[in-house]
Amino acid sequence: MANKQQGVQWDLTSYFPAFNGPEMIKFKKKLAADIAALQKKASKLAPLSPKTAAAWETLLLAAEDAEMRLGHISSYVGCLEAAHADKDEYAAESAKLSSLLAEYSKFGVDMLRAFKEVPEKVFAAFLKRPKLKGTEHSLKRTRESAKRTMTPAEEKLAADLGVDGFQSWERLYNKISGKLEFDMQWPDGRKERLPISRWRALMSDTDRRTGRAAFEGGNKAWASIEDSCAAALNALAGTRHTLYRHRGVNHFLDQALFGAGIKRSTLDAMYAAVNRNLEPVREILRVKAAALGKKGIAFFEREAPLPLKDSGTYTWEQGSAKVEGAFSRVYPALGRYYKDFLAKKHLESEARRGKRPGAFCTGSHLINEGRVYMTFNGTLGDVNTLAHEMGHAWHGHLMKDLRPWASEYPMTLAETASIFGEHLLSEGIQSDPAISEAQKLILLDEYLTGAAVTILDITVRFEFEKAFYEERQKGEVSVARLKELMTAAQQRIFGDALEPGGEDSLFWASKLHFYIAGVSFYNFPYTFGFLMAATLFRKFKAEGPAFLPKYEAFLRLTGSDTAEAVAKRSLGANLGDPAFWETAIKGLAEPLARYKALLEANKVKA
Repeated sequence: MANKQQGVQWDLTSYFPAFNGPEMIKFKKKLAADIAALQKKASKLAPLSPKTAAAWETLLLAAEDAEMRLGHISSYVGCLEAAHADKDEYAAESAKLSSLLAEYSKFGVDMLRAFKEVPEKVFAAFLKRPKLKGTEHSLKRTRESAKRTMTPAEEKLAADLGVDGFQSWERLYNKISGKLEFDMQWPDGRKERLPISRWRALMSDTDRRTGRAAFEGGNKAWASIEDSCAAALNALAGTRHTLYRHRGVNHFLDQALFGAGIKRSTLDAMYAAVNRNLEPVREILRVKAAALGKKGIAFFEREAPLPLKDSGTYTWEQGSAKVEGAFSRVYPALGRYYKDFLAKKHLESEARRGKRPGAFCTGSHLINEGRVYMTFNGTLGDVNTLAHEMGHAWHGHLMKDLRPWASEYPMTLAETASIFGEHLLSEGIQSDPAISEAQKLILLDEYLTGAAVTILDITVRFEFEKAFYEERQKGEVSVARLKELMTAAQQRIFGDALEPGGEDSLFWASKLHFYIAGVSFYNFPYTFGFLMAATLFRKFKAEGPAFLPKYEAFLRLTGSDTAEAVAKRSLGANLGDPAFWETAIKGLAEPLARYKALLEANKVKA
């Protein structure tokens, strides 16, 4: 099975029949011309007022359409670049697209100028225009953004410089990481050169000798490019700090919080709950370590399953069938959607060379289709990733009839949908009478491991990034210091659940999320999403199928209000109260008790 080709390839022809074929070239020319016209008209138009309201409405409607087409081609090129990271033509196209996005952002500068000083009464009247119905939340966010802007000329310069400066650091990272290979020395003595896309799955292999060999071989490869990674990381953070200073942004977290659609009080409440409840989450990893005959785990082992009977790897057909069957049993509409998703070849999961690491869901509002990207190497974690990304795809599907500016939701709520997909997978399998107790233990191990990773590992990432940004304000941070910051964060959050010397000091280099130019702190929304999804799922367990229409209403609302307001309207919850978040964390006690009992019953030993 290890030599069998794993996964499926997607079909992208509904985006364009061929890459840079006549249809795509015509599309790009028309889009570029429309963006140029938008920019020209907006630059000459006075700020929003009763006299300019009609003209701004016309421009905004055209902008919404242009943004939808930009999203379409961005999704397409992003898919090609991820699936073929070793092909320069797609990276070159991505660079060209960055220029087009920069041109569009110049229109955005004028839109911000139009809203920056507009009186409340004028703005409120503008939002009531019939053709803008459904865009109210989006336009309010635009007005909020306008308060933190430089002069129009400075913002347009920043957009131009972003193409060959800021965004190029992300492209550099994607290129060098996509081409990275590592030397794998298998326990039987074999040596093999493997693409880095295989690394994560091998570290999580049930044979811990394989896992350690993969970790050591992979980190030697990452160490070979650590200087380039550090340069990229410093450049991204340094540019942000400079722009924040000129835009009057008071704290580097402010922009991340705005992007996540939450208040600082919500973030503080969530982390107050997490830090007060580290011990019960650490206990998950201590129990696992004890079953392995150890006192703690190594950081690279945090996602590894226990070496249980019936554990190991799955063929693509087996893994996909688990997702389809689980969805169908507990959420039939989602099960049907997954089958249709596969039939239409909207999924890329094949394990092959040249693919970028990671997984994501993308899509196009223009064609009302989603796509899921991952690399299926046969682990239960890969099965879980598939369910996670399909949760994202379902979220987008439920919003496809909404106008583009009413279907843009923050990452916090996006991750709620994806992690709810993971819960559905677990529940669907647990409710299958054909699944043995041993197999249920395997899946419970996967769920609790995922919980520990989402709460502990993600908190490590947040604490590291926060500490890094604080130090970067004073100057560039060296490779050695980056390693120290990462090691310290892992030691504090994992505590004695981490074995002595078990840190991964290069995690800042190997984690793609730190290098995304479009968003900083691509971490805390996962913890938010896990805890929120746990709350939603408890309601589903209590109410049964009658809850699903409420869940779908929750998802459809995510592009129309703040996370706090969505939670209040859907759940009656106060996200600024640490007790809300603590309830979800304490809810892990019951599955942990079951886990311990099943481990004892199955006499699990290392």
